[in-house]
Amino acid sequence: MKLRTKICEHLENFDSHAIKKSNNYECSECIKTGDLWVHLRTCQDCGITLCCDSSPNKHASNHYANHKHKVVISAEPNERWAWCYEHSSFINY
Repeated sequence: MKLRTKICEHLENFDSHAIKKSNNYECSECIKTGDLWVHLRTCQDCGITLCCDSSPNKHASNHYANHKHKVVISAEPNERWAWCYEHSSFINY
C-alpha cells in the first residue's frame, strides 16, 4: 500500500509552467559572506535562490521565517519538486 500525504493549498494549485527558476547556481547570501552550501532552493514568491537546511546557514528556511514566503522549489539539476514551509507539504511536478 502506498502512503499518501495531504497536499496543502499552496501546492495544490502549483503551476509547474509558471515557476521561478534561478539563472545562478549559488546561494545569494552565502556568496556575500564567502560561505559554502550543500543544495539550493528557489523561492516561488520572490525568485531568490538560497541554501537548504543541510547547509550550515540554512538561508532558505531563514528567508521563510523572515518573509513568510511559503513555497520553494529545488534549484538542483534534474530535481522537480516543491516544498511548502508553512505546512511541511511536498510535491513532485
